[in-house]
Amino acid sequence: MKRARTALLVLVVGTPGLALAAQGQTAGVPQEQDKAQARRPTPEELNKKLQELTGVSVGQSQTSLLDYRIGPNDLLGITVFDVPELSLPVRVSASGEISLPLLGLVRCEGMTPRELELVLAELLRRSYMKNPHVTVQVTEVESHPVSVVGAVTKPGVFQIRGPRPLLELLSMAGGLAPEAGESVLITAGPEDPARGGGGAAPAPAGESANGSPRPGTLEIDLRLLLESHDPRYNVLIYPGWTVRVKQAGMVYVVGEVKRPGGFALQKSGTLTVLQALAMGEGLTPNAAKGSSLVIRTEENGERVKIPVDLGKMLRGKTPDLALRDQDIVFVPNSRGKALARGTVDAILRVITVRAVVF
Repeated sequence: MKRARTALLVLVVGTPGLALAAQGQTAGVPQEQDKAQARRPTPEELNKKLQELTGVSVGQSQTSLLDYRIGPNDLLGITVFDVPELSLPVRVSASGEISLPLLGLVRCEGMTPRELELVLAELLRRSYMKNPHVTVQVTEVESHPVSVVGAVTKPGVFQIRGPRPLLELLSMAGGLAPEAGESVLITAGPEDPARGGGGAAPAPAGESANGSPRPGTLEIDLRLLLESHDPRYNVLIYPGWTVRVKQAGMVYVVGEVKRPGGFALQKSGTLTVLQALAMGEGLTPNAAKGSSLVIRTEENGERVKIPVDLGKMLRGKTPDLALRDQDIVFVPNSRGKALARGTVDAILRVITVRAVVF
């Protein structure tokens, strides 16, 4: 399998259609890549930029019915002028049809509201009315879901009216959560939603049933998306796809520090013990500097406890230790060293639960 190496998009698990689409969108942007190596912006800064780019507050959506295609389970409001018995709400079936008095079953999946108006008017004209006036409104959208998950404020499933830009989907999900990382993954669903339910077969690799491009898994740098002002990063998201904002690598500082908590690793992936303590606003007066630990999880899942003497480290007599993702810096209380083992076990349980939740 060819792997597309581009400054714009990183193809992780690709399909032929995506590879072609990625190659068509990837003019060289080395200056923008260099910018991405600078200080990692906070989620608050990225959310502010997101609001500036979309023109709306995060959590809101910008959808339009102009290009909307009716799908299964949508609720339609149909009005026939001067014929109240034909003016009624109707739900699109799983097979993409509506049932109307006089007309029976009418297939409407894939049509715009305007196209359905013309079809219903023509059917009425043939048998029942000389000059019917029909209007169709989509009152509930239920057939075009996109899942936005991961490190966003309000993860969930959102109904979209046709393909929508990535920035709009992030805004609909409330923007980035504090633990947001540096990239967003876009993945196609196993089935194209335009086919409806009932055990539909997957669409061919490279395109969906309605002809839209289908990615495998596509990774986009969040900072370049929000700061480059290049519309090529703001890819269209189609119904049935999943958008996942990756969580940043985290280290945890707990115990006798002024502000314990989890802190995101920078883009370089490096953070030292003293830097992590500074992010925790320093030690409390009761800190047992010489009995501190770095608790590390190895690749095989084994927990390793690395003793560190913070007093010597602060005086420059021992090297500052580089931390890894999911490392825990534990500073015990100088008056309760005997409780350290039980405290460490409790901390590990809490950190593990947080990791699963995120």
